[in-house]
Amino acid sequence: MTERNGREAWPPELTELLRKVDKLRRSGRYTEALSRMRQLTEVYPRQARVLLEMGLTLGIWGSAPAEALPWYERVLELAPGHASAQLHRALALAWLGRHAEAVAGFDALEAGSFRKPLVLHMKRAESLEVLGRHEDAERDWTLALAEEPDNPWLLHQRALARGRLGRLEEAVRDITDALAAQEGEPVDAELLRDRGVLRERLGDTAGARADFDAGLAALREGDPPGLAEDLRHRLQKIA
Repeated sequence: MTERNGREAWPPELTELLRKVDKLRRSGRYTEALSRMRQLTEVYPRQARVLLEMGLTLGIWGSAPAEALPWYERVLELAPGHASAQLHRALALAWLGRHAEAVAGFDALEAGSFRKPLVLHMKRAESLEVLGRHEDAERDWTLALAEEPDNPWLLHQRALARGRLGRLEEAVRDITDALAAQEGEPVDAELLRDRGVLRERLGDTAGARADFDAGLAALREGDPPGLAEDLRHRLQKIA
């Protein structure tokens, strides 16, 4: 029996079978979940959802994007334009360092009016940066901020992109806005370091020194390794 779009009708029992697989994945029983998914792909080889879940099991839960990729492509053979398969295929390609292909995948998603533009713009921006397409990356960070204004992490990423483009004053404003958006939370020493670097590039030595000093004072457990030493080195350089 088939539906009018040519896909096989959904067997009612599959909903519960996939729910059990998801429970196994979330409880850390990956090997058992993978074994069950392999069985389901053999029994239901033309169910796009089953093939997609096989890809997700391998790619997300098994951290094996290369193994997941063919499953996403099988979904797209059965259901061209399948948004979740397109997204996870593009994410897998990016994870594998195939960024030009990943960007093409994200572009196809955008053309299809993907319903999660924040994810699309963030992930495409990351691949564009690896490809050295910094203007396009800055555009995507801006589009991501349109979806989630005042997000400190997004503001930081756009600031870094603008710094690479030489748009230093705009980059400083982005980091200042990111710091303001974190009001009531511990000050982010990495943001202060990066604003100090931008201010130094602008010739604002006093502002840079103030940011590096404040960054050292704001250091806390969990900050990136080497951040403290980098701040001290930068202070010594402009002393």
